[in-house]
This record gives sequence, C-alpha cells and structure tokens, in this order.
Amino acid sequence: MKYITIIALVIIMLQSCENREKGITTDIVKNTKSAVKTSEEGTAPKMYFEETVHDFGDMIQGERVKYSFKFVNIGGSDLVITRVSSTCGCTVGDYPKDPIPPGKVGYIEVTFDSKNRKGFQNKTVTILANTEPNTTTLRIKTKVILPERN
Repeated sequence: MKYITIIALVIIMLQSCENREKGITTDIVKNTKSAVKTSEEGTAPKMYFEETVHDFGDMIQGERVKYSFKFVNIGGSDLVITRVSSTCGCTVGDYPKDPIPPGKVGYIEVTFDSKNRKGFQNKTVTILANTEPNTTTLRIKTKVILPERN
C-alpha cells in the first residue's frame, strides 16, 4: 500500500511538471492591489533605479547607517511592492506601501547595523513587486573596522 501511494505521488508530480512546461497552471495567484492585466503586454509596471549597489565605505563596528535607493515607475500601470527581504537581520528594508503610479518616484530605505560584524560585508535586499520580472535585487557593501582600543 505504501508503494502505491508513493507511485501515485510521483505520477502527480510529473504530471504537474508537464502542465507547467505546456504553460498550464493550476495555481491561482491573485494580487488584489495590482493594476496589471497579465494578458496585455507593455502595461506592466517597471522599476528603474539609477543605482542598485551602494558602498558605505569603511565604518566602525557598532555604527548603524541608512541609504535610500530612489526608483521611478517607468511602466504603464501602478507599481505595488509586496515585500522587501534581506539576506540577514542586520539589513532592513523600508518601502512604500501604497501603489506607485507610472512616472512617479519611490524609495527603498535600507538600514545596515554593523553590531557584531567585522570585515567586508556584502548584503542583498530583494524586492518582490508586480513588475516583470517580479523581483529586483539591491546590494549594499561596506568594510566594518574594529574600534581602536586604548
């Protein structure tokens, strides 16, 4: 009986993979805030950043720094940011919660806390939005130096 269940699960998984390759999905993904019609081309919002990497330079361990990445929605409909996540707890991303209309500016604020860190730091912040592609990656860099001891 165990083997029949395992074989049935494998068949279902393989069938699911075949359907996805053919463009058939059974998942329903709904973003109620999104103004994008997925069937229309050219209407998707798009984030344009002047820079996607910021170097804080050298900093002393324990310092906390912030930087705001400026972006413009250069797409054809409202841009909705669903989530901003980072590679570790020392990096925090703050972002606009309201839709950004076409042509308007928004900011992703990134805070880095160097407490208990040392050496070169390269952190990634990932933005999930109703854009194509739906993820955008930002990076911050710094070199954390130990404070001088007297």
